[in-house]
Amino acid sequence: MGVLSEAVIHSENQRELFMHYLIALTPPLLLMSALVASADEPPVRLSLIEVAKDSSGFVAKDTGKKFVPWGFNYDHDEEGRLIEDYWEKEWPKVEADFAEMKELGANVVRMHIQFGKFMEAADKPNEKSLAQLMKLLALAEKTGLYIDLTGLGCYHKQDVPAWYDELDETGRWKAQASFWKAVAKTCAESPAIFCYDLMNEPVVPGGKRKEKDWLGPPFGGKHFVQVITLDQAERKRPDVAVAWTKHLVAAIREVDKKHLVTIGLVDWSLDRPGLTSGFVPDKIAPELDFLCIHLYPAQGKLAEDLETLKGFAKTGKPVVIEETFLLKAPLDEFEKFLLASREHADGWVGFYWGKTPAELRQGKTISDAIVLSWLDWFEKNGREMRGE
Repeated sequence: MGVLSEAVIHSENQRELFMHYLIALTPPLLLMSALVASADEPPVRLSLIEVAKDSSGFVAKDTGKKFVPWGFNYDHDEEGRLIEDYWEKEWPKVEADFAEMKELGANVVRMHIQFGKFMEAADKPNEKSLAQLMKLLALAEKTGLYIDLTGLGCYHKQDVPAWYDELDETGRWKAQASFWKAVAKTCAESPAIFCYDLMNEPVVPGGKRKEKDWLGPPFGGKHFVQVITLDQAERKRPDVAVAWTKHLVAAIREVDKKHLVTIGLVDWSLDRPGLTSGFVPDKIAPELDFLCIHLYPAQGKLAEDLETLKGFAKTGKPVVIEETFLLKAPLDEFEKFLLASREHADGWVGFYWGKTPAELRQGKTISDAIVLSWLDWFEKNGREMRGE
């Protein structure tokens, strides 16, 4: 079995139970009117976030106050729709969800935007989508939430332009740079941007792919894994990852020299025996402001999971656990992991899919109960996790 195939299967198996949780959730809206912030309320003042001088975490540039990312992936809604599917016609829903996430104690929301919705051609951004993104930034500023903006998504294959898939490696990287240059230019002056996440879980496959397919196999109708090359050729996999990272960071820095840049990495990215993504943390760390790991603690493997996290922290850059959830461990063990992870992690981002705790309490499914236990824990322990 090829490296990429193993990587995709590993990643997708981790998500299997997770996706069942999502699909089972039912549409909210019961509390929407109560959650939308009043138009008369003044906007919350946000300060640019930067890495502390000693790399011990993050601080607000204006005040020097420590900032600990604590929030949610708002990657799709309870029906599995990506935000571009509803953020025009159902804007009040987005407002309500942001208000609820803030009410739960979040200070960061991770947004996932799709390449095909933001690019009309390899060098032509979609101005309508960029305008909607500006509207989202205004909402974030008003609500007092920072945005972890994850780009280049191809989660719904039907939305991926055919011309994009036909590009060779050089052309694809150039189109991706155009995407990030347009997005970063739009966001450059907004204090609501916490960071730009270049891509969700990129992989450098070993060898050459037999088919011209840039995505891993689907799960739950979505493609979470994406490759950045179809042919390793004579190159070392980490060298390809570094070159790609440099290319996209340079595009962002042409228009935005202030906001932080990172990549959302799978936990099997460390350079150690077994599966690896090619994005070795200590190889790509010099090109990034901080590192992100997607880590779902497993029952009975607390020591192993903490050792993986420690491997990311050894780079000397701040580390954010950008994805985590009650996927492979019950709440008591999940709690032990999160509390113990504070030794190495500088922030945590779980999941929120638009269903409020009040609605979840009325639910009758196991998924409702699991999500509710997570949101209750998130709200109860937020101050401690943020070190307040």
